[in-house]
Amino acid sequence: MRLNQLKPGPGRVSARRVGRGGGSGLGKTCGRGHKGQRARAGGYHKVGFEGGQMPIQRRLPKFGFTSAMAAQTHAVRLGELARLEGVVDLAALKSANIVPTGSTRARVFLSGAITKALTLKGIVVTKGARAAIEAAGGHVED
Repeated sequence: MRLNQLKPGPGRVSARRVGRGGGSGLGKTCGRGHKGQRARAGGYHKVGFEGGQMPIQRRLPKFGFTSAMAAQTHAVRLGELARLEGVVDLAALKSANIVPTGSTRARVFLSGAITKALTLKGIVVTKGARAAIEAAGGHVED
């Protein structure tokens, strides 16, 4: 090994050396340009600051909607109901660990199969899931 064969290890990125002459590409102003806030030591502004102009995130209108109820509603697969018997309500789903204890609503959708006759009480059911439950001999109470 010779001194002219030395090189840094893989993945190592050398620090940017500034102010070391024009030949380095980062001499004189050190890549900061001429004058202005960004050229100064300690020059700082907030993210999104546009020099006092109304920033774009405040110029554009707000849009969209996030339902608070969606966070409390949990989806239940039809195949998961096969573990339960008789009348199924939210308390039965919580005790069987199918929905979290903090949920206030449950929604059953068609995924999997059911062969038992179950009665669903106080649970939202999609059209496909309702048809599958009624085909198995069960019914849904609204």
